[in-house]
Formats: sequence, structure tokens, C-alpha cells
Amino acid sequence: MQEQNAQAFIIEQASWRDLLALSALEKVCFERDAWPLIELMGVLTFPGVVRLRAVRDGQMIGFIAGDSRRREKTGWILTLGVLPDWRRQGIAGALLSKCEVLMHMPQVKLSVRRSNTAAIRLYEKFGYKQEDIWDKYYQGGEDGLVLKKEMT
Repeated sequence: MQEQNAQAFIIEQASWRDLLALSALEKVCFERDAWPLIELMGVLTFPGVVRLRAVRDGQMIGFIAGDSRRREKTGWILTLGVLPDWRRQGIAGALLSKCEVLMHMPQVKLSVRRSNTAAIRLYEKFGYKQEDIWDKYYQGGEDGLVLKKEMT
């Protein structure tokens, strides 16, 4: 594998044109939890959803979507994934930080598999704290941890 320079990626708005690349990324990153095409099309087209992609050499290497729920005064991170070869290079954190800002909400929440310790560490590093547990939320019956961050 060639040496990769994480500084060479860019973060930009994603669109419906990213459907196939996003579907491939979801399958690699989330396997059994990957969203079906219809849900991916929704996240790429619904109004009010922040959708960002990290790109390197024309390839989507990361993606995040955030939903600003104005009535709840809460932003929800719907999905965040980075291809395995590009992890631990600051891409997920850059996507997360930009999405948080663009949602303009006083708090942000997300759910994560209890067993996904790498993601949990990332979220804790960015100020998220566990707020709740959703029993048997994920495929296979695994619990989901609900994490929350107060934006100040």
C-alpha cells in the first residue's frame, strides 16, 4: 500500500450523485448494519440533512450525515463512516466537527454499537458522553449506546 497523506483529503457537500459510492462505503464500514439504497437516497436528498463526504483523488473515503431536529433542539448524527485504509488519520473527526457546526444545534446525539470501542473512543475524545442505552437496537440484538454532546 502506498503512503497516504491524510492532509490531502477534502470535505465537501455530498449529493444524490454519491449514491453508489456511499452504498459501497456503508457495506464496507457497517456490513450487516449498512443502510439499504432507499434510505441512502433519502439521506442524500432530504431537506435539512447535513451530508458531507471526505474525498481523496476523486474517491469518497468517508461520509457523515446529520439531521437537525429543530423542535427537539437536537442534531442527530445519522451515520459516520471512513474506509478502513483511511482510519486513524483525522478524517472521521474532521467530518464530525464540520457536521456539528453546520447543524447549528445546542446538542448533538448519536447511537453506536456497544462493541464499537474505536468509535466510542473517538466520540468521547470529541466530548460525547453516554446518555442512554437502546436495548437490542442493532442487527444481531446488540445494544446501541446513545451518546450526547452539549455544544457550547
